[in-house]
Amino acid sequence: MTQLGARKPNSQLGESKVWLSAMGLTIGMMMVGGLLLLILIEGLVVFWPKPLEEIVVSSEGGKTEVFAGEVRKIQHRRDAVKGIEKEEWLFFTGNKDASGNAFRFLDVESIKERKQPADLVLAERMEYGNSIFRPVSLTLEGGKTVPATKPGFFAELQRLVNEGNARRHQIERIEKKKIGDINKKLSELDLQLKVLSSDKSLTDQVRADRAKVIEETRKGLQADYQKLADEAGVLRKRQDVDLLNYKLVDGTERKQPASHLVTFYQPNALGVAGKLGWFFHQIWNFLTGEPREANTEGGIFPAIFGTFVMTLLMSVLVTPLGVVAAIYLREYAKQGFLVRAVRISVNNLSGVPSIVFGVFGLGFFVYSVGSSIDEWFFSTRLPTPTFGTGGILWASFTLALLTLPVVIVATEEALGAVPRGVREAALACGASKWQAIQRVVLPSALPGILTGVILAMARGAGEVAPLMLVGVVKLAPSLPLDFTSPFIHAERKFMHLGFHIYDLGFQSPDSEAAKPMVFATTLLLIVLVVVMNVAAIMLRNKLRKKYAVSTF
Repeated sequence: MTQLGARKPNSQLGESKVWLSAMGLTIGMMMVGGLLLLILIEGLVVFWPKPLEEIVVSSEGGKTEVFAGEVRKIQHRRDAVKGIEKEEWLFFTGNKDASGNAFRFLDVESIKERKQPADLVLAERMEYGNSIFRPVSLTLEGGKTVPATKPGFFAELQRLVNEGNARRHQIERIEKKKIGDINKKLSELDLQLKVLSSDKSLTDQVRADRAKVIEETRKGLQADYQKLADEAGVLRKRQDVDLLNYKLVDGTERKQPASHLVTFYQPNALGVAGKLGWFFHQIWNFLTGEPREANTEGGIFPAIFGTFVMTLLMSVLVTPLGVVAAIYLREYAKQGFLVRAVRISVNNLSGVPSIVFGVFGLGFFVYSVGSSIDEWFFSTRLPTPTFGTGGILWASFTLALLTLPVVIVATEEALGAVPRGVREAALACGASKWQAIQRVVLPSALPGILTGVILAMARGAGEVAPLMLVGVVKLAPSLPLDFTSPFIHAERKFMHLGFHIYDLGFQSPDSEAAKPMVFATTLLLIVLVVVMNVAAIMLRNKLRKKYAVSTF
């Protein structure tokens, strides 16, 4: 009885520790869930059409001002003079080209009238951000006028906007693809002339003949260039022909080419079905479009593509290196002080700040390896670097080194978890040590190896600091993969979702305009990481079932 009585307090103490651990886990999960819920809500609200309000505000001297826009934020401010708290709204008014600022703080007490007229239009423009107005008329080519009161006005405006978007894509295709190819060929001709002038083995006559051929080719390319430039110029002039006449809520009349609009709609006139359609339309544009206006508008497809390609390339690089290192440490290396020191070093590398890996990648991959490659294979292009500058290849190598310890540790644990009897059975059947590892141990350890790869992908996809040194940029003119020979351009710089979030949050000239994009991009980055991890987990589970072994 005495012994049982002595154990009771310890049992109660142990039970209380269990409850404390459960409480800590619950609090942690609630914090993570709350953060994800906040990002989910704020990220999706960006695409939902908000009502436009027309507000009459009284100003000093008894004058009144009229504003139209969206309420973006409600906050309370303490009046230092009166000693009371006042409620004020952050109001998005748009029309940055007219007022110079797209946002304004309004004191709630100064608001005299509020309404939501159905005729207000919110238009997304190529420049100066969104515009909020009442349409007046359309002035078409030839002087024909279509008033806003005409039943087919919005259909006609939509046709002009669609034609303008199509011409814009056509101009982009001409300038980026066709003219870009010509510029590339002209650069190659310049390199040929440079090599020709430095080649001392050629006679003056041969050098002159080859230079003549190059100049004739250049003239042909320049003629094609001018033809395409004229074609793009005609399309650009056509963009400014049809005008949209509109009126701001304060009565100011303005004009703008209808082709400069990307899209438009009337938020207050939409029903539930219309709002859902606009919601998914905006999401699609966000996923497939290119950024505009210092990345605060448009889409983020280049950043999605760059993140996916870099993460995939990083995984392809880190997996064989980590697996081979783990196999040697676990299966071949003689266990002793040196191996223990290597394992300690590998574990310590996991705690090294990522910016240190970025500095190493810049110094070793970019300045050493990349510069050597330029001297050996691209000497004619110097002093303009090809691989001696940041690019997606060096970024992938840097992140592969960053995540290598994760793969090594996970692979070692997976190899150690393979039952010893399986190894001995393979050796007893006459297999060599390598054959046993290759055909029995590695397949059995694949699920654990993939666990390490999944963790490496999750960490690598979210890293930003090292990428800022080895290849990521605010806006990349070209993707690292395209249909231009050689199709894979490992030397190109790229965009990344993590850096895009950093740039919007801390480098944007208009922080309030960038705030919605920060949440939307953050949500997309989380979704992309989750999708890649789920795909890897499904593959791991499939391999686990396929290579399941007995533990006896």
